[in-house]
Amino acid sequence: MTEENLQTTPLDALHRELGARMVPFAGYAMPVQYPAGIMAEHLHCRAKAALFDVSHMGQATLTGDAAAAVLERLVPGDMIGLKSHRQRYTLLTTPSGGILDDLMVSNFGSFHFVVVNASRKEVDFAHMAAHLPEVRIARHEDRALLALQGPAAATVLGRLAPNAAALPFMGVGELKIAGADCFVSRSGYTGEDGFEISVPGDRAVAFARTLLDQPEVMPAGLGARDSLRLEAGLCLYGNDIDETTNPVEAALNWVIGKRRRSEWNFLGAAPVRDMLERGPARLRVGIRPDGRAPARAGTDIADANGTVVGKITSGGFGPTLNAPVAMGYVPTALAADGTALTLMVRGKPLPARVVPTPFVPHRYVR
Repeated sequence: MTEENLQTTPLDALHRELGARMVPFAGYAMPVQYPAGIMAEHLHCRAKAALFDVSHMGQATLTGDAAAAVLERLVPGDMIGLKSHRQRYTLLTTPSGGILDDLMVSNFGSFHFVVVNASRKEVDFAHMAAHLPEVRIARHEDRALLALQGPAAATVLGRLAPNAAALPFMGVGELKIAGADCFVSRSGYTGEDGFEISVPGDRAVAFARTLLDQPEVMPAGLGARDSLRLEAGLCLYGNDIDETTNPVEAALNWVIGKRRRSEWNFLGAAPVRDMLERGPARLRVGIRPDGRAPARAGTDIADANGTVVGKITSGGFGPTLNAPVAMGYVPTALAADGTALTLMVRGKPLPARVVPTPFVPHRYVR
């Protein structure tokens, strides 16, 4: 897409003022990095706090009688059991058991709030509207979404709103912060402690400036967000999971609630149940290449005999580890930790091995 055709977030002018390099992403002009660079932004998030603009994501509130129970038609997660002011990660599944999208669902008591991927929001909201006629879906195109991530995030946000810092992991609240009415969750996509904050679009720039004025905070772009989530072993929709991926082979069967495993009454439940009971033919695994050369998405994975058995779905250099990391799908027989693999990087065989994820331990508050 040309820059003229790209949508912009409420923070677009601020990104450019801060010297961001803007790139097309999911139909939006988004900052991939700032002058400090991806490496510095990544390491700053691990050490202190980084602020990400994720306003391109889809935000909506769901209201209606028994909205949680109705939503269970489309997701394998336990929505009825999601307590007030708590959040849960779940999946929208297809009739064939594939993953339409992954999303976050929050129970704010009088309504449920959902955040879906930017590239899937039109598909997702149309899917919900078609299957959930009893639920009112109000999209929030007028709101920005910011992610404050890192070990200092709670200290920073606590200065502005002490009740925000008191939220538990995956807790949510409606809070006034720096004069803005916010939906806040203690969650994120980096493996670090942190918050995702939905703020009215007309307050977003002032709100972001307030956070950036804090000495611990620096802006970070999509580049650092991707390397952080990869080190944390978190899936990227369109790379690691898609409509052809069953949650079981993606190692996401933990999202299927205990009660849901006795009911099996969500869209696509039969093929998901079948794979869970029979076992998958392939699995998503963590992979550590030898040396320092990263294996990017699309790289062929070969077994000990040189036979191609899969592809890397996400890969790059892990700044925290100072080493390359990757994820990909391999036959179940090759999925055990320590299994030797070969990656074909730029036409040359590169030794690698299967390792557990996350590559960098999660540091969510408990």
